[in-house]
Amino acid sequence: MKIVAAIPARGGSVGLPGKNIRPLNGIPLVGRTVRAARGSRFVSEVFVSSDSAEILTVGEKYGAKSVLRPAELSGPTASSESALIHLLQNEPSLVSEPPDILVFLQCTAPFTQAHHVDHVVEALLAKEATSAISVVDDHGFYWEVGPNGEGVGLNHDPSKQRVRRQDISARYRENGAVYAMRVPEFLEAGNRYCGKTILVPVDSTWIEIDTSQDWDMAEAFIRSEPFTGFLTESETPPLRALVTAFAGVHTDNTIFVNRDGTESIVCNRYDEIGLDRLLGRGMLLLMLDREEDSLAVQRARKLAMDYKHHLFDKMETLSDWRDKKGLDWSEIAYIGADIADLDCMKACGLSIAPRNAPAEVKATATVVLESAGGAGVLNEVAELLIARGMIAV
Repeated sequence: MKIVAAIPARGGSVGLPGKNIRPLNGIPLVGRTVRAARGSRFVSEVFVSSDSAEILTVGEKYGAKSVLRPAELSGPTASSESALIHLLQNEPSLVSEPPDILVFLQCTAPFTQAHHVDHVVEALLAKEATSAISVVDDHGFYWEVGPNGEGVGLNHDPSKQRVRRQDISARYRENGAVYAMRVPEFLEAGNRYCGKTILVPVDSTWIEIDTSQDWDMAEAFIRSEPFTGFLTESETPPLRALVTAFAGVHTDNTIFVNRDGTESIVCNRYDEIGLDRLLGRGMLLLMLDREEDSLAVQRARKLAMDYKHHLFDKMETLSDWRDKKGLDWSEIAYIGADIADLDCMKACGLSIAPRNAPAEVKATATVVLESAGGAGVLNEVAELLIARGMIAV
């Protein structure tokens, strides 16, 4: 059975211009959606349909295939269905071998995860439905305005004693995240709700981003929802070296100033354990700083790391160290936490950012960690590299 995912994302958003490529917690909305689709155990290919070259480029960066959508299907009144039908009828790989099931994902639902996609597809197959949609529980009391202007209860009777919210019959709200349709029925109906449609409750939120207020709400919510980067085997280079910034990676950027004017910092002991595991596997380690810092020097010596610094150009210093060690750029993983790290991150085979790094740094990173700076970043990276077999042997 062939199952593919489609992500329509037009360039001319009215409510929030540029939203589809705007980073949320460092990851553009279209990138977050592509990663969720690629993480599904059912989806074999992911397509982004757009009239915007910039959106298509971002989608490709995260592993999607691009389909350029014509202008007449990209206006504010164009339906998502029209984009999906265009994809199915014009993408050569889908014309020659049509998929059995199409999974439709929306960038405006930024909290979609791979297991949400799996739940919807599993339900579609198990219940022999023709379409399935993700929903979330909704225990609200709903009203509408009646003919005489008075409020009318929809799921409760206001003339009777107020019932407990948990005693109201189960109701669900479409969260705009995941839709799955059997392709023949979808093409015949031209509607995502085709034939037998089932609801699939998921452990997510109802937040959809259409306005700046929605964006603010999503940013507040995401502080409790860490997003970890997703890597496929084809994206995994054999690594021989790990290079890290100091402030913001080994530390949380806090400096304590003592009474005598000296400074102190807090580091995480779990980082020592993680780096010991990498050293034992032959990894070369470098701490790369912007300016010489006696605390950083001491910490590097404790961790058996080389230490280098350059006030203006980290890239130059890293390039010299790489040449002396005989390394290819693809063999280096770089953990950055500052704008000064961007060039190095872009040059190396794997780029990593702590969860609390600046948005531009996280948008550049291949992987955004669950750990914040100073909270075991290096230990988490060690576990990632070892578990995925990413260290050169």
